[in-house]
Amino acid sequence: MSNDKIERETFIKAPAERVWAVLTEPAEVDGWFSPGGPSEIDLRPGGVMTLNHGQYGAFPMLIVTVDPPRHFAYRWASAYPGETATEDNSTLVQFFLQPEAEGTRLRLVESGFAGLEIPADRERTAGYDSHSGGWTEMVDVLREYAEK
Repeated sequence: MSNDKIERETFIKAPAERVWAVLTEPAEVDGWFSPGGPSEIDLRPGGVMTLNHGQYGAFPMLIVTVDPPRHFAYRWASAYPGETATEDNSTLVQFFLQPEAEGTRLRLVESGFAGLEIPADRERTAGYDSHSGGWTEMVDVLREYAEK
């Protein structure tokens, strides 16, 4: 098993436009993924999305792909709070949305752990194992939030 890529999938009983909003609108992101809010999102490739994860720090993420309402991707330097994500210090987080009858199929992929240098004191919160478990929980939180 590779410790480079995490993949999670869920079905959300909401239209793709609603799921897209939950992923990309600051007030919505604050409701499920940025507990320290408020989020700031410059929604364009090359823009920065800053999320505040409370005790873990604020993370300026570099937006890579904005293709509403199908594909949203950003780089996340989770081992380096306060540092803007680059190809050298981050993983790539991608959300793929596929409209289906009665809702949206959401697939999350986070990749790039194998080539990432993570300081020992951040491994517990920024490493592959941490994110693998975290995304299992957060995909459920996202689904429940989007279905409200």
